[in-house]
Amino acid sequence: MSDPQSIGRYEVRGLLGQGGMARVLQAWDPVLARMVALKVVQKSQLDTSSAEMALSRFRREAQAAARLTHPNIVAVYEYGEDEDLAYIAMEQVLGRPLTHHLREGVPMGVEQAAFIVTQLLEALAYSHERGVIHRDIKPGNLLIVPRGTVVKVTDFGIARIESSELTQHGDLLGTPSYMAPEQYLGERADGRADLFSTGVILHELLTGTRAFGGESNAQVMNKILYDNPPPPSRTNAQLPPGLDWVVNRALAKEPEDRFPTAAAFLEALAGVLGEQAAPAVSPAPAAGEMQGDAMLTAARRLRESLARSNANAPMPTLDFTAPQSLTPSTHSTSGRARILFVDDEERILNALKTVFRGKYHVLTALNGREALDFVRRFRIPVICSDQRMPGMLGVELLRQTRELSPDSVRILLTGYSDLASIAGSINDGEVHRFISKPWDNQELQRIIGEAVTLGEQSLAAAALAPELVHSAPVRPPASILVLDAGRYVYQALSRGMGVGCEIIHAESISRALEVLSVREVAALVVDIDGDAQNCLLFMNLLKRRYPEILVIVLTGASDSELMIQLINQAQVFRFANKPVNLGVLGQHLDAAVARYGQFRSQPGLARRATVDDTPQTDSPVAQGLLERLKSLRSWLSFSRG
Repeated sequence: MSDPQSIGRYEVRGLLGQGGMARVLQAWDPVLARMVALKVVQKSQLDTSSAEMALSRFRREAQAAARLTHPNIVAVYEYGEDEDLAYIAMEQVLGRPLTHHLREGVPMGVEQAAFIVTQLLEALAYSHERGVIHRDIKPGNLLIVPRGTVVKVTDFGIARIESSELTQHGDLLGTPSYMAPEQYLGERADGRADLFSTGVILHELLTGTRAFGGESNAQVMNKILYDNPPPPSRTNAQLPPGLDWVVNRALAKEPEDRFPTAAAFLEALAGVLGEQAAPAVSPAPAAGEMQGDAMLTAARRLRESLARSNANAPMPTLDFTAPQSLTPSTHSTSGRARILFVDDEERILNALKTVFRGKYHVLTALNGREALDFVRRFRIPVICSDQRMPGMLGVELLRQTRELSPDSVRILLTGYSDLASIAGSINDGEVHRFISKPWDNQELQRIIGEAVTLGEQSLAAAALAPELVHSAPVRPPASILVLDAGRYVYQALSRGMGVGCEIIHAESISRALEVLSVREVAALVVDIDGDAQNCLLFMNLLKRRYPEILVIVLTGASDSELMIQLINQAQVFRFANKPVNLGVLGQHLDAAVARYGQFRSQPGLARRATVDDTPQTDSPVAQGLLERLKSLRSWLSFSRG
């Protein structure tokens, strides 16, 4: 089946997946300037006798999911229908279903299994409170997003909305191996059916095998109705005491014998993983208990329990397309944020430990290989590296850590100020600060403290909405401003380098401010030769008020001290030597516009671009610039809105 070029207002870009009666297409929403996933049903492909029932179910999916706004549930934006097709526009999730990560006969680590089930239970608690019962919870409907290991529940195609009678008693809907007994019997299924399915998934994660297997649906049904699966501890005797009890209760044949709510299930799991052995028989909270604040408390307890696992032991990784840490917290077992220092001199590492170990969980590595191992295993808000190290220079280490953990804040702490290395740390490592050795302890503590806050915020944002932070770049309707007394770079860019944005020229800072007052600017290209200090002051004040604007600096100077100022006081995004390589500059601009698009989608990320004050902040020139910046149009204020 060929796909149309447009559906409703959406521009179709390609096929994401296909299954059952629907195809999932990638599409661009030109009105809201974002990528979406379109789940499309071609009416002509439906069996005539069941077409109306299938379309009713499709509409029900939109109705059910549209009521839900939760970080662990795929968001639905719109339902549409015409003579040829029906479609649901939804959040594009760049992840794979849990089925992709399951390996027959290979159990998952208890921390990973609990982390996944925790997010599922939080999503179910939210949807059940709003009267939406999923009724088809299974690994195929749980999308795993690599960054932060976020679970997204999708496919509410057979959900029941409690205020609706769209699904009648006697309907047999669901996926055989994960259906609750009452679903097989055609009885009315409430939220406890979803909890039964969750118990099946938890059993499978812990054992590597399905709780109810069989060569036919009839065999599976018979086991679900009459048999109890072997306890998970039979596969792994090292599982925490009480975990068998949790799984067994979730898989009770009668709904009233199960956990009454997702929150109660979560509380029991938190108790077990918090090393509080569950009793052989535990009184069930009444239906309706464990909602609201108590739900958050249970989730927090479980996350804290997981964090108390051995922080220094390697965790087995799921087979994601890109390496990442699976530790569910940026904090260690002590509850303190992790920071990583890398230096080939042990005395330097010992000195840094002395300064920071009272407040943070300090990880140290003597070389790049050891540092990368830490980054793969843990979520680390701040990575602070030396430059000259045997085996791997700091700029290469920062480049690789940027690929592995782009949301970590990277800092260069070194006594080595080679210009090429500093430029590389900007362009390849995107360093947040450059700190010279020997350092001032008070200043270093201030910088690290700010970096930890920014790093934790960025990692949290990526975990909550990774599809926004790490999705394909979306070009915003913004311009590129070239600040240069000459016109060579402006003319070269205007001749069609494929940047895809309007290019505007300003021959002076005053003219640049005029442009900024009337045009949305994504990136500022500044030739600092001839007026470096005033340009630095302008960029510093601009970034202090509007950190979302990306700055690219051009210079022919070989001044490493100026480059350090550009990092610390202007948060330069990219650097290019003169004479300018236009191909490289075009790549820098592409990256800047893409990053600006991410800032537009996730305004909180722009806080990463904060800068230090300059010594000239109180000068009359600075005050004049600051007053003009304060008067700029409101479009520049989204990062603080």
